[in-house]
This record gives sequence, structure tokens and C-alpha cells, in this order.
Amino acid sequence: MLFALAIVVAWSWLGGASLGTTLMRIIICAVVIQAGYFAVVYAMIASSAPTPADRLREAERKQNSTEVPKGEKLGSARRGLH
Repeated sequence: MLFALAIVVAWSWLGGASLGTTLMRIIICAVVIQAGYFAVVYAMIASSAPTPADRLREAERKQNSTEVPKGEKLGSARRGLH
């Protein structure tokens, strides 16, 4: 990132840009680089396959869950408070 920003500074300086224009270019370049980095990391995480540890955690959650499996009935027993 620093190397890319240094190139922007050199390009602005060699092009005779003002200090304000140079700062604007640096900020825009930094934002674009950071947004691209975020998008690439997000895509890598979203497309990664679950690891064995992830599958084990999911199995433990299902085992300890109080949810009723789909299609299973709980029963309709009505009990009074007598």
C-alpha cells in the first residue's frame, strides 16, 4: 500500500500537481486500495470450505440443541396444574 501511495505522490509531483490535488489523489488511492483489500479478504472467507474443527463445532451444537428435528412431533398431551 505504501509503495502504491509513493507512486501516486511521485506521479503527482512529476506532473506538477498542487499539494491539495496530491493529497486528494493519495486519499482516493488509499480508500480504493483498502476497499479492494476488504473485498478480496471477504471473498476468500466466504468461499472457503469448512474445516474439520468447524464441522465438529456444528455437530456439537446440534447435539446440545433443544430444537426439534423437522417433521418430528412433540405430542399433544395436555396437562393440568392439579
